[in-house]
Amino acid sequence: MQALWNNQVIADSDKTIVVEGNHYFPPEALNKRYFKDSDKTTSCFWKGTANYKHIVVNGENNPDAAWYYPEPKDKAMNIKGYYAFWRGVVII
Repeated sequence: MQALWNNQVIADSDKTIVVEGNHYFPPEALNKRYFKDSDKTTSCFWKGTANYKHIVVNGENNPDAAWYYPEPKDKAMNIKGYYAFWRGVVII
């Protein structure tokens, strides 16, 4: 699977995990040069607290377009540290 934004592959892996229709990519699958830290967090009742990253490609910023669970609840431990995407990121 590949995650693409602004005509660039930002993540690539054959080991994604699908949860609620989202492909979660292992951290080593990310092209880290395209990711910048964000202060945003959200909470899911069964997964826990999600942290976010901005995606910056070719000078264009896609704010909070990647999220991950650094310390998920027990039921979501299989996606600990894995990244999912939204806001125009295409998964193929």
